[in-house]
Amino acid sequence: MLIAGIDEAGRGPCFGPMTIGIAVMDKENEKQLKIIGVKDSKLLLPAKRESLIKEVEIHSVERRVLVVEPIELNDLMSQYSLNEIEAIKIAKLINELESKIDLIYVDSPDAVKGAFEKRIRKYLDKKHEKLKIIAENKADTNYIVVGAASILAKVKRDYLIEMLCEKYGDFGSGYPSDPKTQKYLADYVQKNKKLPPFSRIFWKTCTNALGMIGQRKLDNY
Repeated sequence: MLIAGIDEAGRGPCFGPMTIGIAVMDKENEKQLKIIGVKDSKLLLPAKRESLIKEVEIHSVERRVLVVEPIELNDLMSQYSLNEIEAIKIAKLINELESKIDLIYVDSPDAVKGAFEKRIRKYLDKKHEKLKIIAENKADTNYIVVGAASILAKVKRDYLIEMLCEKYGDFGSGYPSDPKTQKYLADYVQKNKKLPPFSRIFWKTCTNALGMIGQRKLDNY
């Protein structure tokens, strides 16, 4: 029985891409991955994720990570909610599968049961209309295959963030709660009077930073 798991990394940051991973494997392979420690990537240290990703790749018959760059998120968020965007991208991953899967588990951002599954199904090809989808909150902790997908997504995003930091300077994790990210954003906006090119412009953290420029102009008037 072939199953698949889907999870994202970087949904909440104000900087950098969101990544969505999918892992397809035989149901029996979940047992081995559980033994070696595969779980939700948020519960693993970076070095452990790096070591486990090789095992995830070995035990998967198909795997992929879809990258949604900030510029695309900014464009899509002028039309859709973040949950809808995630559903669109998840459907794209499913539609492009080469394997015929029997069941797919998805980590759901929607609080209402069944809501995220309905979002996904709107964008699926006809060949997947009978696909069984289990979309649940905390699926990344409840199902090993989703944990495997979360590792794929997280390792890829960490690499992309590292590349951005090498190019533009160390801005930390990109999450609004990160003091390094907060300082980088404030300094960049103060100096350049605009947001960094890898910003998500609809995030409150970014709009507030831009708003501070206008406030300073008023204060100095």
